[in-house]
Amino acid sequence: MSPDAAATIIPHLPWIIGGGLAVAAGGIYGWIHTTRLRIENGYPLDGAWGQALKPSTDGETKQRVVLLTQENAELRAELGSMKDRLANVERIVTDSGYALTSEIDALRDRRLEHSKDKGTA
Repeated sequence: MSPDAAATIIPHLPWIIGGGLAVAAGGIYGWIHTTRLRIENGYPLDGAWGQALKPSTDGETKQRVVLLTQENAELRAELGSMKDRLANVERIVTDSGYALTSEIDALRDRRLEHSKDKGTA
């Protein structure tokens, strides 16, 4: 290396070292962030050679998946029945007979108020 080349590199050496450290820190942060996201979302963690570390695929895990799948199916069925019930309630409320009943009740209330004003109620 010639003295002129060394003289032009030395003033920039802190920036070169800092840039290298920043790239290394960014890589480490990315690795930590990816691992954290995998843990939060239930994905298996991989070792250095690609082997699964966590969660293990033992019988307990498989049984838990089966139970959660059954519970999910039950909840979906219950949600379907709730939608049907809500549709029936909406049909009853928007039915013209319901409006007629509320008008009749309003007339009764008005008649009771007039009776109270006259002192006969």
